[in-house]
Amino acid sequence: MSDFWTEGDPIADTAAPDGPIETRWERRQFSAKLVNPANRRKLTVIVVGTGLAGGSAAATLAEAGYHVKSYCYQDSPRRAHSIAAQGGINAAKNYRNDGDSIYRLFYDTVKGGDFRARESNVYRLASVSLNIIDQCVAQGVPFAREYGGLLDNRSFGGTQVSRTFYARGQTGQQLLLGAYQAMERQIGLGNIEMNARHEMLELIIVEGKARGIVVRDMVTGEITTEMADAVVLASGGYGNVFFLSTNAKGCNVTASWRAHRKGALFANPCYTQIHPTCIPESGTHQSKLTLMSESLRNDGRVWVPKRAEDCQKPAGDIAEEDRDYYLERIYPSFGNLVPRDIASRAAKNVCDEGRGVGPGGLGVYLDFADAIKRLGRKAVEAKYGNLFEMYARITGEDPYETPMRIYPAVHYTMGGLWVDYDLQSTIPGLFVVGEANFSDHGANRLGASALMQGLGDGYFVLPTTLGNYLAAGPFEKVSQDHEEVKAARKQVEDRIAKFLSIDGDRTVDSFHRELGHIMWEYCGMERTEEGLTKAIGLIRSLREEFWTRVKVPGTGEQLNQNLEKAGRVADFFELAELMCIDALHRRESCGGHFRAESQTPDGEALRHDDQFSYVAAWEYAAGDAGKPTLHKEQLEFEYVHPSTRSYK
Repeated sequence: MSDFWTEGDPIADTAAPDGPIETRWERRQFSAKLVNPANRRKLTVIVVGTGLAGGSAAATLAEAGYHVKSYCYQDSPRRAHSIAAQGGINAAKNYRNDGDSIYRLFYDTVKGGDFRARESNVYRLASVSLNIIDQCVAQGVPFAREYGGLLDNRSFGGTQVSRTFYARGQTGQQLLLGAYQAMERQIGLGNIEMNARHEMLELIIVEGKARGIVVRDMVTGEITTEMADAVVLASGGYGNVFFLSTNAKGCNVTASWRAHRKGALFANPCYTQIHPTCIPESGTHQSKLTLMSESLRNDGRVWVPKRAEDCQKPAGDIAEEDRDYYLERIYPSFGNLVPRDIASRAAKNVCDEGRGVGPGGLGVYLDFADAIKRLGRKAVEAKYGNLFEMYARITGEDPYETPMRIYPAVHYTMGGLWVDYDLQSTIPGLFVVGEANFSDHGANRLGASALMQGLGDGYFVLPTTLGNYLAAGPFEKVSQDHEEVKAARKQVEDRIAKFLSIDGDRTVDSFHRELGHIMWEYCGMERTEEGLTKAIGLIRSLREEFWTRVKVPGTGEQLNQNLEKAGRVADFFELAELMCIDALHRRESCGGHFRAESQTPDGEALRHDDQFSYVAAWEYAAGDAGKPTLHKEQLEFEYVHPSTRSYK
């Protein structure tokens, strides 16, 4: 019991088979009920989101014969944020013959997640990774190839093998175009009903099952209720709660949060990933940050001056013996390719020591001089040319001549809606895929694994497990006049009317920026009990002010981006409080969650497996004074036994 939360009954994943882990997914596929092809045409599935998870799911379900209704707030499905992924996608193909295997990818992912992920889910992810590459190559995705024509690989953080497939620095774009063209084919055949510029604002539950959503046409403002036999959320992560992140500005938590308010448990919200290689913030005018791919750490060397007094000098004027290649020094086995949480904290530490470079001392160097000398400029340009060009355009500096300046920034969220092995939430009929769920990465995601999970869920896992649920259908049709449908629609209409009626004196962005500052300061790279307690009070106070002072001009019957942002920020306020409560309750350090009170003498994360080896799944508490309820799912490790995570 706490001032901030209550503890409820434990929760368990009852969908996962037992027995040998190598055959669990195969046995689950066989035991899943099937839907007759003729019956699939009678079943409708709503898919919210068109990124790698949503796009691949919609295309695959439509190919199988289901009628799919797809929704995205972008003007085109291919504008989903998956398009921004740069570095690559993991798969245990072992083309380099360097000792990789499904088991090693499974091991690396469990260890990389600091032993806070389910073994069953992670092993399945590793095993389907092989199929993902074959699927994408068949679609024509232009993966990089070696001179002889074979698919090329490079290394990413947290591994000692090369298993990352890539398309220069635009892998996400090429993979998304593959899923998008598969979607477009089904749209042309009439199997997918595409609804761009529509935002989900509420989940409709009828007789305990997810049966539809309430959406707003973002151009006309029209509010409609859309019904189906099942709902799939593929709406991405919630990193924009921090205001400044590498996410697209439109990324939000509203679809997931509306489901959470209706009964879907939210798991591990405090697990957020701070990416170590981002272009540093340049001033208060900024509204987002830019990622520089982790793949750059293959050939770039990270360093800062050994002496604080050298930080104001140009990088070229600092002698080699006066440079501290701190990742290579502290972690000699992995060097610059340590996992993201470790690289980010190390960058923060050297900057806190006063050895950071650039404005405000919030930056470290990523230097390619050795790589250019070893490989030649043309070879470096072939690998990273578009990334170097992007950096030069944003900063006005030439990374071929001077080192890049980088600093950690919010990038990905490992937390999300709780799902079982079948990817079904605690609401029957509501399935959650990709970054929107919590299932595969534990407390820290390894680089190039997000694309793997999104496509694995959409192409290979969901079509099996959703079919098992839909085999009980077709379900009774739900009328637009059903009481639950009308109630959900009225909730949306009342909420919009409330935003428009406040007529305050502060912009939505001003509240969002202030909320983001609170989150970065107290729930960012380092957290303390005192800071988190303070943050909860500040968030509650700011949320109360938001509901009395926010200004939303215009009407609801038109394109109104201020209205869109108001709804998203209102949900961010509630999420931010839960993130801080989750971080407060977890009195250990693990992965991306670092509690200053729980660290080793040399500053590394210190887990407490005897107390916190569980998934924290939170139940929504209605009302300002309500306390969320914590449900624990105990984690069991039969194959990769928890140990001190060391990359030294």
